[in-house]
Amino acid sequence: MATHLAPYVTLVIHDPAFPSASLAEAAACPIVVLAVPVNALEQTVTAIAPLLQPGALVLDVGSVKTLPADIMRRGLPDHVAIVATHPLFGPQSAAQGIAGLKIAVCPIRGNAGPRVGAFLRHCLGLEVIMTTPEAHDREAATVQGLTHLIAKILVQMEPLPTRMTTRSFDLLMQAVGMVRHDAPEVFQAIEHANPYSAEVRRRFLTFMDAAAATADKS
Repeated sequence: MATHLAPYVTLVIHDPAFPSASLAEAAACPIVVLAVPVNALEQTVTAIAPLLQPGALVLDVGSVKTLPADIMRRGLPDHVAIVATHPLFGPQSAAQGIAGLKIAVCPIRGNAGPRVGAFLRHCLGLEVIMTTPEAHDREAATVQGLTHLIAKILVQMEPLPTRMTTRSFDLLMQAVGMVRHDAPEVFQAIEHANPYSAEVRRRFLTFMDAAAATADKS
């Protein structure tokens, strides 16, 4: 994120993992991006709330949107604007650049949403999807939930064939490679913090059991 934003803004980064700016210095910026795991968001919002400047814009980049939107709406002062975002790509899929990749943008409070979308589209070359937290999570429960679930199962089944493979299998393993190194918190958020993921998993497993039963009969 810092690499792609550096040409356009002055970055002030607070990260406990390495020496950087203080929390107060980062929270005093006109735009504040919360790049933390979803399970750490409420604690982070509580910490920065009294440090934010009037008129500031706060964004998150979590993999789910309903819960973060609610946390930010409840925990951040009324004098700041809020936009929830989700870059629909990670380090693997962005290794050759981010132009043309997708990002979901959910305006929560204030009128900054269109301006954020315009910057992402025109400056970073992203395909911007303006949506709501609920609509995002409904689709992401399938798009991300099943991808990560299948990938986790296939990784646990390794070693898998690498010589006599089909193109479809190679593409499947390529998809697995894009998410296999994601932090455990990402899988936790996608599968448990998304309120629609459990139902998608249930339907998937129901159809999988039915398909297995048909295969057993044949």
